[in-house]
Amino acid sequence: MTDEPNSNSGRVAIERLFKHGGDINSAIAAFPDAPRPWIDLSTGLNPVAYPLPELPHEVWTRLPAPAALEALQAVAARAYGAAPECVAAAAGTQAILQILPHLFSARRVSILGPTYEEHARTWMGASAEVEIVGDLEAATAEQVVISNPNNPDGRIFSRAQMSAYARQLAREGRRLIVDEAFMDFEGQSVAGEELPATIVLRSFGKAYGLAGVRLGFAIAPPPIAAKLRAALGPWPVSGPAIAIGRQALADADWLAAARRRLEIDAGWLDDALADAGFEIVGRTRLFRLVRRPDAAERFAWLGSHGILTRPFRWDSGLLRFAIPIEEQRARIADALKST
Repeated sequence: MTDEPNSNSGRVAIERLFKHGGDINSAIAAFPDAPRPWIDLSTGLNPVAYPLPELPHEVWTRLPAPAALEALQAVAARAYGAAPECVAAAAGTQAILQILPHLFSARRVSILGPTYEEHARTWMGASAEVEIVGDLEAATAEQVVISNPNNPDGRIFSRAQMSAYARQLAREGRRLIVDEAFMDFEGQSVAGEELPATIVLRSFGKAYGLAGVRLGFAIAPPPIAAKLRAALGPWPVSGPAIAIGRQALADADWLAAARRRLEIDAGWLDDALADAGFEIVGRTRLFRLVRRPDAAERFAWLGSHGILTRPFRWDSGLLRFAIPIEEQRARIADALKST
């Protein structure tokens, strides 16, 4: 049984839901009669956000001081195992993606995919020829982009594998960009490996559940990191984001507890999805990728029940589910059972 929107505006809204997760406004337009509140499982964010600290008034009223930004980058360096001079902070990793093609131009770029589509969009927007490849051996361009773990299938290369590949590319005069947006709970980061000709991207919002803070980092050899910092300008991150990031990134105990909770909640989701006839084909500690022949119909059915998942235009048999919290289980289970 399906419940697809019939109006033209509803169909337009559905199309927007294929671009990115988290678009609740389009979900409301696509499924106006769905129950509230919406359960958003489309983003792969930690559903239990880091508790926001009480912020000093001046972080809202003053421009961020250079010393505060440097302190944030130092805390991020410790969290990611890198040296402070290797870190550049930005208003989310998307801001870094936008400038990379202009700082490090390339005629051809190999992207291991399918993956996060903004990588291809930003390079094509800078007139680069983009090839989507299925394995490392097929990546022949002067610049290679890898999401590790990959979004949406969770494919992951070990630290040793990625480090060896980065060094191989450097010997060949090529550059590697590693998007580690979902790495915080996986333990295979190369951010602290001091790899030549390698840029590692780290997202703050996903693991800490604070996407609206807009905070991300690039970790790279000092000359590359310095070039990024210069391009991002004197105030690349807001005062509130600096204050929140400094506290959260230093809180290793909170991150460890979040990992333990996510593993428990993911176990429940695995059972619920299997009972509903979905095959789990990819995973990280922040999402599950599932397959079912009628996944497009299930996406619409769940949407009509106020549950937003992530569909993919390139494979209509796939859906991605973020990890829900315990309080959401009853509604999700009821909707899944009725599919």
